[in-house]
Amino acid sequence: MTARREVWITGIGLVTSLGEGAEAHWAALAAPGGAKPVLDETSFAPFAVHPLPALDLDRQIPKKGDQRQMEPWQRLGTYAAGLAIDDARARALVADMHLVVAAGGGERDVAVDEAVIAELAGAPPEVAGPRLNEILAANLRPTLFLAQLSNLLAGNISIVHGVTGSSRTFMGEEQAAADAVRIAHLRLAEGRGEIALVGGAYVAQRWDMLLLYAAGGALWRGPWAPISARAARGGGFVGGGMAAFLVLETAEHARARGARGLARLAGVATDVAHRREGGGAAAVARALWDRLAPRSGGGRLGVISGASGAEPALGEERAFLAGLGAEGALVRTPGSLLGHGVEASFPAHLALGALALARGGFYPPLDPGLDTPAPGDAVDRVLVTGFGQWRGEALALLEPAA
Repeated sequence: MTARREVWITGIGLVTSLGEGAEAHWAALAAPGGAKPVLDETSFAPFAVHPLPALDLDRQIPKKGDQRQMEPWQRLGTYAAGLAIDDARARALVADMHLVVAAGGGERDVAVDEAVIAELAGAPPEVAGPRLNEILAANLRPTLFLAQLSNLLAGNISIVHGVTGSSRTFMGEEQAAADAVRIAHLRLAEGRGEIALVGGAYVAQRWDMLLLYAAGGALWRGPWAPISARAARGGGFVGGGMAAFLVLETAEHARARGARGLARLAGVATDVAHRREGGGAAAVARALWDRLAPRSGGGRLGVISGASGAEPALGEERAFLAGLGAEGALVRTPGSLLGHGVEASFPAHLALGALALARGGFYPPLDPGLDTPAPGDAVDRVLVTGFGQWRGEALALLEPAA
């Protein structure tokens, strides 16, 4: 059996409410005083969101025509993908770069939705059904339906940045992102490629998504509060606009071209627990850790928790992390400052873990009510967790690239 090849993270493209790029995020999150959340608590009241920063799209999407034909989440993802390619100094390698994208189903035409609801409110079923068909036939453009196809983000990245290796797109909220990273890692580790671009994007400033998650009981309602303060009131996540793309590369390929490794991606493991049984997600996460731990070289463990604040996922994750805390792990919860970016969260947290290893440090407590009360000293390895607000569990283990 051929030994698996070592896989490095060599490029990071990260955009959140705190800014863009690795430097901005390290400066904000690793500062001794800690970062303050950037919030919009009025535009979508009673729901707070972490808004996206202003981006100079021309830097990564130079053609105005390309910008116009994309929806905001596609522009955001394409922009972050370009940042990752530049960070890896891999512009000359895009023709051989494999692409794996986690994305949602596009954006709805909210004006049409509102008009439909206003006209059909209270109408009997025999009237509402036929009238709904008439409205949709008259108001939906063919391009709107095409915009629901999540592979448009992958297509735009290919067109704008020239990434023309194989292309795969995953849907399914948080689990989509974790599986996208897992598949990209496995392909390189098993010798089915040398370099890949993987990530996702999410725009939180959207009524259609806010209403969707609110209807499912997943959103935090009212003034912003850190994740640690939400459990007492039933939990809930605050949406965070973000995009995160990573360039993954075999260590041999990176060394040959003189590229630096930010971190070694030792492994990614995913599963889906039957959460209705209670305690299932914590048990699944422990089993995933038991699979990853033997690949680790040991030493002090830092944890980048993917906690969103939604229950019962938060309680399940805390039960799992309690065991690691007893073993001396340093837990950090960036979701309190960045919000929850659904498909973008897992790769974003991987980026933060890789940054810590590359800088030889770790973050101070980001949510003092949840995090280990210890300074952000250097760690020897980083575990990234991802508990979907509805379902899906994922862990990824990072170590220094050497």
